[in-house]
Amino acid sequence: MTTQPLLRPVRLGALELPNSVVMAPMTRARAHNAELAPTDLHATYYAQRATAGLIVTEGTWVSPDAIGFIDVPGIYTDTQTAGWAKVTEAVHAAGGRIVSQLGHVGAVSHPDHLDGRLPAGPSAVNPGEKSFTPAGPKDTLTPRAFTAAEIADTIADYRHAAENARRAGFDGVELHAQVSHLIPQFLNPRLNRRTDAYGGTGEKRARFLLDILDAVGDVWGGDRVGVKMSPGWTNGTTFTADEETLADHDQLLKKLNENDLAYLHLMGAPGTIEERVALFSRYRAHYQGNIVANLGFTRALGNEILGRGVVDAVSFGAPFIANPDLVERFAQDHPLADDDPDTHYAGHTEGYTDYPAYTAG
Repeated sequence: MTTQPLLRPVRLGALELPNSVVMAPMTRARAHNAELAPTDLHATYYAQRATAGLIVTEGTWVSPDAIGFIDVPGIYTDTQTAGWAKVTEAVHAAGGRIVSQLGHVGAVSHPDHLDGRLPAGPSAVNPGEKSFTPAGPKDTLTPRAFTAAEIADTIADYRHAAENARRAGFDGVELHAQVSHLIPQFLNPRLNRRTDAYGGTGEKRARFLLDILDAVGDVWGGDRVGVKMSPGWTNGTTFTADEETLADHDQLLKKLNENDLAYLHLMGAPGTIEERVALFSRYRAHYQGNIVANLGFTRALGNEILGRGVVDAVSFGAPFIANPDLVERFAQDHPLADDDPDTHYAGHTEGYTDYPAYTAG
């Protein structure tokens, strides 16, 4: 079984991984404290999964204005940074590698998260999404448009969060630039109607991401920075992948070759192996660096796409919830345990740290 492509070592930038199985970022909503700081429970959870080639943390807030989901930790205060230091220490002690995913929801937040203030986005356009507030899911509102000064401040927030991630002992950082968050809002021509340096053309809409990459790269160096994107993601009426947005992403992927990133973490789409290979081959045609494939992969599909040479690693989300020893289960062909969806975003240890490793019999 050691001949499985998933079990082969891989180098992603400066990150030397013992296998090609990446634990994808997953919101688990366990920061049950006013500081939104990770706790010993987080340290246990991530350390249990340290046999992954690389762990990517849940999307982690870069500032109070970034918040858009209950009980998700941040990395903008000293208390939060100290909490993450316990997590990285536990993961490293277990032999693992871990990067911090830096996130900001922008217009997909809600006044309930922001002490009554209206969230800001690239333009005053309602994204038509849901925000998970302390009172339950609520429809998003029409946001304020970022001022030029607020854009500069937000880029500085990402830099500060990247500095805190270094202080916390992470091995690198990943930018949350997928689905409906702030960076994809800037990339989206339906939501970004700006006429300044950050809007009007695909190239200008991409500037926000590129400026954040410059700031974070100054802290880490590009070879310890990843970006997670979802070029083909569709939801509602504002986030729809059409030829215009796909073509914009093609050009952006070409531009990202200049950044010498550790990797691009790209979401695919459900489908046959041939459909998956075709999609990631499109990405590969434009991006020559390392690609981590994500979304709905099984062991068989992961081994197959790696064997085709289209991507460099594969990330798994849900399978890691109930299978902390996922890599060993892949190696030994053990069956996978089923997770409980009712505890994905609620509970304490239940459905979080109480899933056991595989035992025979």
